[in-house]
Amino acid sequence: MNGSGPTSQTFVSQRLKLNYFDWGNSDKPPLVMVHGGRDHARNWDWAAEQLRDDWHVVAMDHRGHGDSDWVSDGNYHSNDMVYDLAQLVHQLGAGPVTIVSHSMGGNVALRYAGVFPDMVKKIVAIEGLGPSPSRQEEMRQTPYPERFAEWIGKKRAASGRSPRKYKSIEDAFARMIEENSYLTEEQARHLTIHGVTRNEDGTYTWKFDPHLNVWGVEDIADEFLYEIWGAIIAPTLLLYGADSWASNPEKDGRIRYFNNAQVIEFEQAGHWLHHDQFERFMQTLKDFI
Repeated sequence: MNGSGPTSQTFVSQRLKLNYFDWGNSDKPPLVMVHGGRDHARNWDWAAEQLRDDWHVVAMDHRGHGDSDWVSDGNYHSNDMVYDLAQLVHQLGAGPVTIVSHSMGGNVALRYAGVFPDMVKKIVAIEGLGPSPSRQEEMRQTPYPERFAEWIGKKRAASGRSPRKYKSIEDAFARMIEENSYLTEEQARHLTIHGVTRNEDGTYTWKFDPHLNVWGVEDIADEFLYEIWGAIIAPTLLLYGADSWASNPEKDGRIRYFNNAQVIEFEQAGHWLHHDQFERFMQTLKDFI
């Protein structure tokens, strides 16, 4: 990392104290970066470094992630995260904003763009549409009451589970590399350092709430989600990794719900394509915004 890093700031949303990082230059156009599930805002540092001179870059930590508060009951809902994003933009007193988002953060940011179309200038979502139609269909083969019962069992199990402790940052780093084989050592180390917290006994645990491993049985109804996507007026760029598990919306048909979206697929990239093909990602991003 070159130059001075960002400053850590907080705002309140639904009684939670949430964290965001501000890269300065508040007189420049606002650009909000929204990370994915079980990740954190410092995942955007490499991109923010390149954008900070031309933009007022702000990267938020979702509730339950990074340096933001966990919810007391351990239940996380996408629409509450949309509220958080809306609250952040409102607190900044900025808008319309440009948004760059990843995965779960993309899901949240696209909803914000559909609910407040006038507040978003342009939006980039990396693999942010959630489960594919075929995956949804597969999950729904199991009757809803069974899935509901399974969810209760998983939540009960999660409540009795302590977050995994690592003896050293090196152990956590090894786990990070194992999980994301495309990452360079430098990327993995940076993400690990900012992704762990040190416990009183000297061990390390990941900052995210372990309850994030158990999501609700169903989100909002499909037709409501499609309606939200259809309400987006900002030019929309949907990015996909050719080697990712995520389903390309041009191939699965979901692109039809958007009025103004284009899809670009990156070769030799997985779900974290902004790390896997960083130079290409930055060029694509700069060309678009």
